[in-house]
Amino acid sequence: MEERTRAYLRGRFRDHYRRTEITLPPEANEREWGFIPWTEGPGTTMVRHRSLLELGDIEEFLVRKRPQHVYFSAGRYRDPGAGSMTDKEWRSSDLVFDLDADHLPSVTLGEDSYGDMLRKCKDALMRLLEFLENDFAFENVEIAFSGGRGYHVHVRDENVQHLDREHRREIVDYVRGIGLDFEKLIETETVAGLGRKTPTERRTLRVDGGWGERIHEHFMDFVEDLLEMDEEDALERLQAFDGIGEGKAEATLSAAQNNRAGLEAGNITVHTAIAQLAERFAATAVERDNAPIDEPVTTDTNRLIRLPGSLHGGSALTTCRLAPDELEAFDPLVDAVPETFTGHEVAVDVERGGEIELGGDIFTVREGDQSLPEYVAMFLMARGRAEKEKE
Repeated sequence: MEERTRAYLRGRFRDHYRRTEITLPPEANEREWGFIPWTEGPGTTMVRHRSLLELGDIEEFLVRKRPQHVYFSAGRYRDPGAGSMTDKEWRSSDLVFDLDADHLPSVTLGEDSYGDMLRKCKDALMRLLEFLENDFAFENVEIAFSGGRGYHVHVRDENVQHLDREHRREIVDYVRGIGLDFEKLIETETVAGLGRKTPTERRTLRVDGGWGERIHEHFMDFVEDLLEMDEEDALERLQAFDGIGEGKAEATLSAAQNNRAGLEAGNITVHTAIAQLAERFAATAVERDNAPIDEPVTTDTNRLIRLPGSLHGGSALTTCRLAPDELEAFDPLVDAVPETFTGHEVAVDVERGGEIELGGDIFTVREGDQSLPEYVAMFLMARGRAEKEKE
């Protein structure tokens, strides 16, 4: 990045911060703060181990320093400005989740556009929030668009504040479906056999929430599709599964046709073939319903995380704090564009053009000198795809 470009970005970041109000995280004085300035050269230099007392008023600090990135810690400390983690004396930490489009299995790098990546990341975020609300019943949850490629979620419930890394890893494993044990989702009860002296064992998949409900939904979707097929196609579909031959296929189809109510209730002992088939949908549920979060972020009790309301130096977009009822309508490519950068054009030399979806429009940007809407130019300069030209 040329110095002219760096200077322009610094100046416009300052202009933005002059008209922006920042809401601090809870217990801001107990957190470590850090930032990355606009420095010369290819690398970045993190300035960290700062307390809020050292930075001063955060809005004045942002105007004065106009950093490329600014962060605060998930952790709270007795002495947040101490130069080592030991000397800080950890007290507690938020439970933080990071969803990054670059790491999503559904994203194909080099093929998916930036907009496609963000849309897929939002889908993953909705799955994560379902886990946090329904499976864990967390209440104090803050959501933020990162300003870059994804979303951050901060959980500040009292009962998670003092969890160590291993307990946080258990939460990670749960929402990602790592090590999911189908047998632990089964409830077993002894039932007196009708007309028989020997009791029987009934095994029921728990369908009232959690992974059991997710598996059951996928299984029942399959059953419904099966029952809509003609018999020959249904048997062929069943035999496509490893280990299911003609006999098991016929028994499974018969059980599905004659015991629909039992299957809907989660009873997988209507036939042994049904039990074996239902278990196969555990892998389907994990593949489709897991939340592919970044594990090191959640397990790190000292993590620095981007400050909501600040600008992302790699995109010139805003890190947006979002209320749950705002999330569905939120479009980061529109709503995260700073108003400061709208309404006029600037001259840039584009080194890498292409299609840019931003501000509600799609721009086909050519390489070379040209004038572009400033928010598009800022995006390209921040991403290293353009240099500022003299006006």
